[in-house]
Amino acid sequence: MNALDDLPTVVIGAGPTGLAAAAHLHERGLPFTVLEAGDTPGAAVRQWGHVRVFSPWRYNIDPAARRLLDEAGWVAPDPEALPTGAELVDDYLRPLAQLPQLKPHLRYGARVKAISRLGLDRLRTAGRDTAPFLVRLADGDEVYARAVIDASGTWRTPNVLGASGLPARGEADAAAYLEHALPDVLGADRGRFVGRHTLVVGAGHSAANTLLSLAELAAVEPGTEVTWAIRTASPTRTYGGGDADALPARGALGARLRAHVDAGRVRLLTGFSVHALTPAGGRVGVVVRHADGNAESITVDRVVAATGFRPDHTIAAELRLDLDPVLGATRALAPLIDPNEHSCGTVPPHGVDELAHPEKGYYAVGAKSYGRAPTFLMATGYEQVRSVVAALAGDWTAARAVQLDLPETGVCSSNPADSAGGDTCCGPAPALRLLPLPPAGAGHARTC
Repeated sequence: MNALDDLPTVVIGAGPTGLAAAAHLHERGLPFTVLEAGDTPGAAVRQWGHVRVFSPWRYNIDPAARRLLDEAGWVAPDPEALPTGAELVDDYLRPLAQLPQLKPHLRYGARVKAISRLGLDRLRTAGRDTAPFLVRLADGDEVYARAVIDASGTWRTPNVLGASGLPARGEADAAAYLEHALPDVLGADRGRFVGRHTLVVGAGHSAANTLLSLAELAAVEPGTEVTWAIRTASPTRTYGGGDADALPARGALGARLRAHVDAGRVRLLTGFSVHALTPAGGRVGVVVRHADGNAESITVDRVVAATGFRPDHTIAAELRLDLDPVLGATRALAPLIDPNEHSCGTVPPHGVDELAHPEKGYYAVGAKSYGRAPTFLMATGYEQVRSVVAALAGDWTAARAVQLDLPETGVCSSNPADSAGGDTCCGPAPALRLLPLPPAGAGHARTC
């Protein structure tokens, strides 16, 4: 009997992936504590609650969570309906978090500040694997853990506007004119966009959703202008696979955006790399530097930074992480999800072996596990935590029998640059493709 066995597994984040981890830990009979920085489950999801996702409910509900909810008499939503972010919280995450099997183990307002090993910094090796994790909260409280499942996501760490990965010149000074991804253009944030010129920077689904809302607003509010800027020479990937997409709503998203661009309702600028921002006279000038070194500028009222997200690994600075130098995912997972190579839907099933670090017992899962790769889907996170929790329970057969049922996009591009600069959901494994995970260390064949 290991002394760590009496300690809980700490799950960071009570979003879809974090609560799925809690459900699997409960089913395995393992003690757990969920630490959520917000005041409610799904706090980050709630911030984009006005957005309707393109994947139907059947892809958005974790199987272990579903079993717990069904036992409690939960009335499941239509599996083919498309929920908004708010519906994901109200109709799924909140009822799940309220279950007696989970509720006593959830702590809200608990922002994690740092993770280490009790009595050991990153340098010390002796006794490391048997020392508890020390999870320090922002209020100074400390929690000891047997293992840590970090499902904190990336919502609070968006990418900068600057094309070089650094903030554009003057980006901090222009903060009053900048918008986080997915503002509520037709709702709570409407007043900031009516009768104004908005520039949306980014090539992903967040950009597409915002552009469609702005186009709808411009149709009824005179003086409202919409400009869309992307780094690449073509919006092909944003437009998506159309009728070939296994998710009709995802295919339709790009088709609707293309129609607005073709009709001139949304002005498209390609090869657009933000170099500097300069506030002036209540507006902001955006200076663009092209590949040939030439620069030009556009003056707008608002800038929506839909440039994707990046993980924040600073809370784990005292842990031994093996991170890919490009993506910030684990070194084993990175080549399977790298958007420079995976632009046509070949992300294979993966689980605990690909998510493991030299720091035994620490796993980043969900969107954070993908680093800067913009290809994550909720169903992937659910299978990740199922595999991780099975491993924590000692059931390595189940942990390595990883399967995925994900919808293909119908998009295939041989241009790696098309996948950059946004939070596009490039194609995962084809629908109904069920593959066992190879043993640790085995290679993965990839086709495109």
